[in-house]
Amino acid sequence: MTDRTSRVPAYTFPTTLEEQEAALAANPLMRRLIEYRASYAGDRHRPAYHYVNPESMLNDPNGLCRWQGRWHLFYQGYPPEDPRQHWGHAVSDDLVHWRDLPYAIYPNPERDCFSGSTLVEDDRVIAIYHGTEVGNMVAVSSDPLLLNWEKVTGKPVIPIAAPDDAPWPPSVFDPCIWKKDGVYYALSAGVKDEGPAGKAVRANYLLRSPDLVHWEYLHPFVEDDRYSLVGDDGACPYFWPIGNRHVLLFFSHMSGGQYLLGDYDTERDKFVVTHGAKFNFGASTPSGVHAPSATPDGQGGVIVIFNMNPGKPTRDWNQIMTLPRRLTVDGDDLSIEPVAALAALRRGHQRLGPLELPANREVVLRGVEGSALEIEAELDLRTAPMVELNVLRSPQRDEVTRICFYKERGFRATTWMKGRVLRPGSRQSLVSIDTSYSSTAPDALSRAPETAPFWLDDDEPLRLRVFVDRSVVEVFVNGQQALAVRVYPDRGDSTGVSLRSQGAPSLLRSLDAWTMASIWND
Repeated sequence: MTDRTSRVPAYTFPTTLEEQEAALAANPLMRRLIEYRASYAGDRHRPAYHYVNPESMLNDPNGLCRWQGRWHLFYQGYPPEDPRQHWGHAVSDDLVHWRDLPYAIYPNPERDCFSGSTLVEDDRVIAIYHGTEVGNMVAVSSDPLLLNWEKVTGKPVIPIAAPDDAPWPPSVFDPCIWKKDGVYYALSAGVKDEGPAGKAVRANYLLRSPDLVHWEYLHPFVEDDRYSLVGDDGACPYFWPIGNRHVLLFFSHMSGGQYLLGDYDTERDKFVVTHGAKFNFGASTPSGVHAPSATPDGQGGVIVIFNMNPGKPTRDWNQIMTLPRRLTVDGDDLSIEPVAALAALRRGHQRLGPLELPANREVVLRGVEGSALEIEAELDLRTAPMVELNVLRSPQRDEVTRICFYKERGFRATTWMKGRVLRPGSRQSLVSIDTSYSSTAPDALSRAPETAPFWLDDDEPLRLRVFVDRSVVEVFVNGQQALAVRVYPDRGDSTGVSLRSQGAPSLLRSLDAWTMASIWND
């Protein structure tokens, strides 16, 4: 077998928290990561409060979990001396303030450590992930900061080729893991040729094991999926309970991040889908949301973080992580909110409103500006065909990122679209982030407006939470919808905020704005 030992220095750490902290303080790799992160402090497009890995590049987030009171985020990192995917690692007390830790899982015998998930047990954390060219791997850790990982058997436990000609899934790829009745279950991502005219559609193949070593293939896991598209695949799956339902989050290399909501038939070991929707509202590249990593929050919800793709070359780094989102359900309705701990970053509060917005005239909000902001606003759109909130605006609008709202301009309601009672003829409303004028830089790539549907009742105000962080804008709408894009303003004065009511007046009921503190020491 080929020796694929990583060239990145590897260390074994003590097993008590106090000793681990002392070892980290003296560790050469940790010093290197700290120095790398400090070297980026002057990069105007590197976010201040979104997680970005300390050195080189990153890709998919992996294995998000909570262990012994701390949140752990893993990700595909590319160390400079051996740029194959290793699992990078960060830890947080609140999902907002992150601290870098050494690389967690190194390749060998696999060529690269691709995506996977974790399962937290009482005495250990189990990681399952795809090892390229060999199959799906399992590693375990039980120390306080999850610094030491041991690979179960030292080889793939779900190999690409079927063992002993046993029934085997057609695809062995990105896995996730859970436990039921003392038995481990794993999904392996893939496709099946069961779409129209034999075209490929999303598939996730179910396996089970009593001991993490010996795995039996069962069958395709998902039933009644009418929501993913022909051509989608089921990469980066995360299957978790949410409220009294279950949710399967995944990434399609064709159409991006999405979810399926439904019920887990534990007798047949099948997931019966009742609803589905997307986290991407355009291609994942350039500048779009990419793959998820998700874990239960311990309170009936699910926490999810995505990586985001670049839209402009940046020095030795490219992708970033979104803010953590908390997902909850009521029937088939999925609610999406930023995690509450983000409020700890707020500084320099400004409050405006109520303020009448005249028709067809831009209103610049004096005193509300910056490249690292949170804005919380409530608007009554009245009869205005469109209302826009502009951020990262230069004084003459040479650069501006437009966040636009269109009341009842989406699809008409049908009986299956929403759990709540809708008046006859109701239509979805739309929110759109338009980056067409976000940057004057010749190498910054615009994307078609990111446009997402949501429901706004007749007397319901539009409620927004907007997060601006140097090169990323995230928008949360009425607890129902979230969308995010990368932006790269090139001018130093592109920091303004304005509102415009198109066609007819509307009312800004209130607007609160804060500058946001950095989560890093710089």
